[in-house]
Amino acid sequence: MHASPLNDQVLLVTGGAGFIGANFVLEWIAERKGTIVNLDKLTYAGNRASLAALDNHPRHIFVEGDIANTALTSELLRTYQPAAIVNFAAETHVDRSLHGPEDFMQTNVIGTSRLLEAARAYSNGLPVAGQKAFRFLHISTDEVYGSLEPGAPAFTENSPYLPNSPYAASKAASDHLVRAWHQTYGLPALTINSSNNYGPCQLPEKLIPLIINNALAGKGLPVYGDGLQIRDWLYVGDHCAAIRRVLDAGRIGETYNVGGGNETRNIDLVIMLCNMLDQMRPLPKGGTYSAQIAHVADRPGHDRRYAIDSSKIESELGWKPKESFTSGIRKTVEWYLDNLDWMQDATGETYRQWIETNYALRPKVPA
Repeated sequence: MHASPLNDQVLLVTGGAGFIGANFVLEWIAERKGTIVNLDKLTYAGNRASLAALDNHPRHIFVEGDIANTALTSELLRTYQPAAIVNFAAETHVDRSLHGPEDFMQTNVIGTSRLLEAARAYSNGLPVAGQKAFRFLHISTDEVYGSLEPGAPAFTENSPYLPNSPYAASKAASDHLVRAWHQTYGLPALTINSSNNYGPCQLPEKLIPLIINNALAGKGLPVYGDGLQIRDWLYVGDHCAAIRRVLDAGRIGETYNVGGGNETRNIDLVIMLCNMLDQMRPLPKGGTYSAQIAHVADRPGHDRRYAIDSSKIESELGWKPKESFTSGIRKTVEWYLDNLDWMQDATGETYRQWIETNYALRPKVPA
């Protein structure tokens, strides 16, 4: 492990009951000696069950609340005196942003701006040494860069912002706010733009857990359009390791792109998942889960390809993903098969209503 000035410090983590946030919190508590104050609004995407291993843990303080509540965030900062803020809190699902963009503007834009202001006031009130050591790390996405043409170079930190969905636009706005607060006010901020994450504790509205959940339930496996959209897949544990490295050693004011180097077509990923489930949880009457694949009408403005160039974080900070795509996917499938209670808890009535809204009215299309 690299020596870290944050090893035994307090962190304020926002959105720490969500998918990436929960994985980060669990790994940080396991590897470091400090305390995490975990602020999460517990919307549909926040799940306390993901943090069950930390129930009554003395170094995990959970607070239900909104990053847009400046009085609350300011009080948490005054009370716990964190050495860093890690901002995962966001609305993140493209399809939901198409149906209701306002929630994305409120959390990702207004919420981020208010959190930045609370962080600025707190940082300015610290002793000089504390101001120099303080960090604000903002977690973002490759979707801010838009869509890549086949054969085009992968996104770098200097790629232009060309968001194509309300979600991507709201995250692009939040990235610009973080940059502005650093440039204008000197807030010691950093940003990570990552590719598509996968792994344990991801809500089954996203592709990989959706396919696993529907396959086990005997339901159709929805694939948008022709299924030839390409994504760069990053195992969440590798992303969390990158976040720790950027916190420990990243250069203030910099952006770091983090990808898994696993460009894969959606349809090939779905078939890969079906093949693994065929081996690990065979259908009782034989056959293959791939027979459940159903191509449905594509989403509006669907980006065709994402790819991340991670050479900056690799060369500057020595980070590289440890999981191969095959090993990461296998770990992920095994986790969901071993945690069916978590899956059932995460796919309650509110989830089912959303799935009905998003998929039931989408006509099937030829493959």
